[in-house]
Amino acid sequence: MLEKDKLLIRIKELAFKGGEIALSLIDNSGPSLKPDQTVLTKADTAVSQLIREGLDDLLKTKDHILIDEEDKENARYFNQKTMESVPYIWSLDPIDGTMAYANHLPTFGISIGLLNELTPWIGLVYMPLFRELYYCDGHQAFFVQDAFTHKERSSLIKPVDLIITRQSVFLGCDTFLKKYGWDSSFCQLMIQACAVIDLCWPAVGRTCGCFFNSNLWDLAGSWPIIKQAGLDLRSLETGKTLDKISVEAFEGNGTRTWRFREDHILSSERNYPIIKKSLSITPHTTRTSGKS
Repeated sequence: MLEKDKLLIRIKELAFKGGEIALSLIDNSGPSLKPDQTVLTKADTAVSQLIREGLDDLLKTKDHILIDEEDKENARYFNQKTMESVPYIWSLDPIDGTMAYANHLPTFGISIGLLNELTPWIGLVYMPLFRELYYCDGHQAFFVQDAFTHKERSSLIKPVDLIITRQSVFLGCDTFLKKYGWDSSFCQLMIQACAVIDLCWPAVGRTCGCFFNSNLWDLAGSWPIIKQAGLDLRSLETGKTLDKISVEAFEGNGTRTWRFREDHILSSERNYPIIKKSLSITPHTTRTSGKS
């Protein structure tokens, strides 16, 4: 049986140390391209190693596995029987928003998620340059500003259900406009190219939701946090809520093994159909009302 409080202290400490590594390397990050043409930096590798070593005692047991973006063999766990036989599945994105990080932009974060019986349980996201920490202890979620400083301020994340206006913001990913058009007379579209921002900012009421089509490690740290905010990921095609993982939910192919098959919208239940109406399937098209 895991001691949840001690576990949370451990992953907070790992996130802080990972953030310090990321900040120390940001001016000399050594970006390169992986075979799938995504960006890899020194920080991705170093933070991955730090957190893997920090969880090593757990990963040596039969009850834990880690699905890490930077583990070239992470597809070895892509088996439903394997996943169902392991009570605790960790998923790690050492640097989410690597392109932003490699260009000295603040929109990146460290994401550590722990699933229990294939459902979101404990999660943490740390954005070092913003000094913002989001975490769920398995029961409640919290937003911490000036994290890991003497000015630290923590607030409980409660259910949010924003009234959408033209001044509201909806977050799209970097491939969003390749697939969909957006009616900006409804509300504003913003693209940060960082999944943890797309997921965590709606949880604290900064945006009305986001479009999500990425990998397990992009979601896992934020997943229990957004749940505590009363938000869900719903399939754009069927409206079904994503509550649990299975191999059928993922593409299961090479570097896209852990990428979700379906496009999802993150929002409150009430806002899902409203947001969905603002999407069109016309690629490379954004409609505007012509108003300033």
